[in-house]
Amino acid sequence: MSTLVEQATQEMMTAVHAWFDERLQRTDLEQAVKRTTLQAGIFNELLLDYKPGRTTVDEFDLGLDDARSRTPVRLDDAQVRELIAPQLTALVQARLAPLVDTPMIDYRFTVRGKFQTAQGKLHLTLLEYVNDGKRLALLENIHAYIGKKLTQGSHPTKPLETFFLTRHLLDPLLFPQPDIAWTIAQFERIEQLNKSRPQALAEHRSDIIQAVSAWAEKQFLPQFYDVQRSSYRGTEYALKAGAAPDAQALAPIDLLLYGAVMILRHEPSYAKSTGLKFLEIARELGSERAVRMLKEGSGTFPDADIHVKNALLECRANDVFVTISITIAREEEGAYAQALAFITHLLNNGFPKSCQIKLKSKVKQYLPIKGLAKSDTHRFFANALAYAALQPQLEAYARAAIEQFEFYADTEGEKNCMPGTYATFGLGLLDARHFPLVQHYMANVDEEHQSVQDQFTAAFAETHGVTTASLPVLASCLRACTDNAKVKIQAELEDLEKLELFCQQLQGLEGYLVEHMLYPIWGKLEKLAALARKAEGRRRELLLALLAAASKAHA
Repeated sequence: MSTLVEQATQEMMTAVHAWFDERLQRTDLEQAVKRTTLQAGIFNELLLDYKPGRTTVDEFDLGLDDARSRTPVRLDDAQVRELIAPQLTALVQARLAPLVDTPMIDYRFTVRGKFQTAQGKLHLTLLEYVNDGKRLALLENIHAYIGKKLTQGSHPTKPLETFFLTRHLLDPLLFPQPDIAWTIAQFERIEQLNKSRPQALAEHRSDIIQAVSAWAEKQFLPQFYDVQRSSYRGTEYALKAGAAPDAQALAPIDLLLYGAVMILRHEPSYAKSTGLKFLEIARELGSERAVRMLKEGSGTFPDADIHVKNALLECRANDVFVTISITIAREEEGAYAQALAFITHLLNNGFPKSCQIKLKSKVKQYLPIKGLAKSDTHRFFANALAYAALQPQLEAYARAAIEQFEFYADTEGEKNCMPGTYATFGLGLLDARHFPLVQHYMANVDEEHQSVQDQFTAAFAETHGVTTASLPVLASCLRACTDNAKVKIQAELEDLEKLELFCQQLQGLEGYLVEHMLYPIWGKLEKLAALARKAEGRRRELLLALLAAASKAHA
């Protein structure tokens, strides 16, 4: 054996020993598996990534292969396969043997290796171990859990249990021939039991989606597609040459469609492309249901809810493409009233809130706010705002639509905005009766991913000024603004009474937040300090109080 092979082998074996030694130092292993009967052990995978001098061993693949490594490579594939891999397998087996019945090791344990060689990146499976005793015990626990907590249960379940159960039900070593309809029924039962707790329900749904997506990408689709994953782009699928899947191979396709709908209905906007991709793949594989879904929607909603047509308008909704098409036949209040009722009813019954409107209308109104997308969605709500009698309906829509971390599907970048934006902004400028709606909206703004609230805040201040009624709303707007906002109310705050009211809105807030809210008005604190030095009496006291409150951020 050459010196190079010996050195490489020693480097890899040292890394494997270190992995086992470090995990054996943990004192929480037994306690961890006691949290739920659905966990048979902690670790089920080990990945060795060989790069000369930089070998790592971890529980998962970060997917960060660098084909352009600067490290000189001299090992051949054959040397790894014939000389190194057998030694690594023997080592892992020796280290694993005394641990297989302990909480440290799951019912299965897979060891994979990635080796940088002269021929490129070599991927090998070094060991696939299954503890049949643990596997059978886990299966018993799974069925007992389903019977007690899902079939017969009536109380919310724990997200940790869903995390494990969803993965187990799609594990081919546990369920080699899964009953897809039954599996989907278990997922739907989890949703039903947890619907009273929205935040927890979102966590359960996320685990279901992750499990189904992993099943699709690692088990189902690779049968028919060459799958190429990228750290920088979405997963790409290329149909294998000559692929002609039969009915039996395509039997689980309903699970792919179920996953697609779950993603489209419940995942953030940026993730929805995966759901659409799953649908397109199902269509390509010959699923007639996928064809119908792409044309008419998922089938989740009754026909009467997704299509209406009369002398005033036609509305058609598709929850797969997350669109609502509206054709206004007669430009009058009744047409927009019906359209708003159509949209709001859908949202209240689970239609994706990020939906975009495709509008056919002769009227082209837009809100008097800079920076908003000139989209059909924007135009529809601006048109509707022309009818004063529709304001209650517009507010009802906005409250149904507002959802943190959701965004209209037809906006991006600087024009990105949360559902409900156009109705809220328009109503907020029109009438003080809608000030609480504006505050509700601002409390849900994700300022890291949208900035249109900056322009609204400026327009709001210009429209309503600084008053007892408007100041609480202005304060909520300033909290939600980005650092690029500019709000011209300095002149109004020269009035001592208004400055007093403004200071009251900032009382009790964290220093960093006070500084953040002052910046759109005065800019850097140095400018406010200069004004304070020139001021006198009560005005000086108030400005110094603002500076003191903001300075807590730097204490």
